[in-house]
Parts: sequence; C-alpha cells; structure tokens
Amino acid sequence: MKPATYWIEKYQMQAHPEGGYFAETYRSTETIAQSALPGRFTGDRHLSTAIYFLLESHHFSALHRIQSDEVWHFYAGDPLEVFVFDTDGHLEIIRLGSDPDKGEVFQAVVPAGYWFASRPAAGTTYALVGCTVAPGFDFADFELSTHQTVISTNPAYQTLIQELTHS
Repeated sequence: MKPATYWIEKYQMQAHPEGGYFAETYRSTETIAQSALPGRFTGDRHLSTAIYFLLESHHFSALHRIQSDEVWHFYAGDPLEVFVFDTDGHLEIIRLGSDPDKGEVFQAVVPAGYWFASRPAAGTTYALVGCTVAPGFDFADFELSTHQTVISTNPAYQTLIQELTHS
C-alpha cells in the first residue's frame, strides 16, 4: 500500500477545514439558477462538484451538514467509517472500503441536511476517498457542528459526537 504522503503529493492535496486533505477534481461549468433550486439554497449552484479526500489515522472529518446529497467513493488505503445522523436521531455507520465480506461498500450516499462525520477505521493508517456533490458544493451550504448542536437531538451518542466535533 502506498503511503498517504504519496497521494497528498501526487494529487496536490491541501488541508481541508474539516480535517484531512483534499483536492477538487471537478466543478461543472454549468450552473443551476437559485430560482430552480429548493429554497434552502442561497444562490446559484454548479450542477456538480467532486473532490479527492484523504484522512490519516489521527484525522477526522468533523460533524457537519450540507444542503446537497453527497456520494462517497472508496479509492485506496484502509476502510473509512462515515457516521450519519438522520433527521430522526438515528445513527448509521457506513464502512467505505474494498471488502464486502466485512460490510464495506465502494459507494455510499449522505442525504442533504443530515449531520455526518468520518474517520479511518480503528487500527488503520489512512483512507483515500472521493466525494461527489449535486447540486455542487458551495461553502455557503456548509454548517460545522458544535457537539451540543447534535447531542441535543441525539443524546444516546454523546461520547461519539464529542469525539467527532472540534468544540
């Protein structure tokens, strides 16, 4: 297995505000007018965007939510756990990876508006994944959580939520 630094250098990845590293690989040239989008969007959006995203064992992608569906794709390294809290307070843990016998999948979807976070599975070194967002990602649609925000609707998962937030 190639080291994480190999991917970071080859794809010219930079630090991501949530944790880890990323490189945007696609941003459609066409846009959707705000008037054609659901009311939760504050402006025009690109049709779709895509990134490479790498988390090492000491990283996690902090709990956040966006206004679009996000499709996650596994590429290399070790399994990544994606923690998804639906609007009713249920937790789903998705394991992105290459071994379906261990419950791992190559792709998974996080629906718009759901709180989610991710980190490499315990005892692993890194995970290289991709994220495709439609309508395209815009930081205006990004909301980073404090642990209190998500604990209020998911108190049974207080310890996990505290591990997956920065404040």
